[in-house]
Amino acid sequence: MYIACSTLSFSKLSLEETLQTIREMRFSKADLAIHTQGPHLTPAEVAADTARVAQRLKTSNLAIAAFHVDVSPPEGRDSRQQFQAICRLARVAMVPLITIPAAPLGSDFDQETARLRDWLKIAEKEGVILTVETHSATITADPLGAFELCRRVPGLALTLDPSHYQISPHGPLNYECLFPQVRHVRLRDSGRTPEQFQVRIGQGEIEYGRLIHQLDRVRYDRALTVDIRDIPDSPFPVEPEVRKLKYLLESLV
Repeated sequence: MYIACSTLSFSKLSLEETLQTIREMRFSKADLAIHTQGPHLTPAEVAADTARVAQRLKTSNLAIAAFHVDVSPPEGRDSRQQFQAICRLARVAMVPLITIPAAPLGSDFDQETARLRDWLKIAEKEGVILTVETHSATITADPLGAFELCRRVPGLALTLDPSHYQISPHGPLNYECLFPQVRHVRLRDSGRTPEQFQVRIGQGEIEYGRLIHQLDRVRYDRALTVDIRDIPDSPFPVEPEVRKLKYLLESLV
């Protein structure tokens, strides 16, 4: 396992400044967000000039562990073409994995299964692993839903974000059944309510040691991404917390 850093931890900086900051903090890799409403890079920008974006990433002199992709809306010809461009970029930039959100809660499971099968074929054609993230606002909010999605779409994997299961209204959820499908992990510290989704390191209830032990048991050897978001009106400065979580994770792997 190795420690990466999400570009969303430095959303007030430019893309180049963000990648430079992550490199200077001695992270081995970055987890690059490509969001329609993102602060650094959008799917439309990638589709418009994939080669130029690839060159920007190359000059950063920092490896990318994964693309965190949010193409909105996820349906339609334009969205599919943007996703194809992002997969091509991943191949050119030697990024092994792309994470996308699953459909929102209440969505038709069969429709989402069909979309993911289509997008999985696009990713596999470029030699890229496709994962969906575990998220409280999507059909992966229940671990059994995430498990069923992977069962219905062979080859699909998961990006585990334990915070979303920690703050469930039904109490912390058991997600041990998902570990064999996990190919990427994002971490911060969280309490037990949505208001405590992101707290200072050590003030929440995420059990990092136990989590890493469980990942070890399934021979997980990929990224642990520090994903502390630089949100508006944050009650604490983000950079010191990013450093603390980096050092903590490094002491455990």
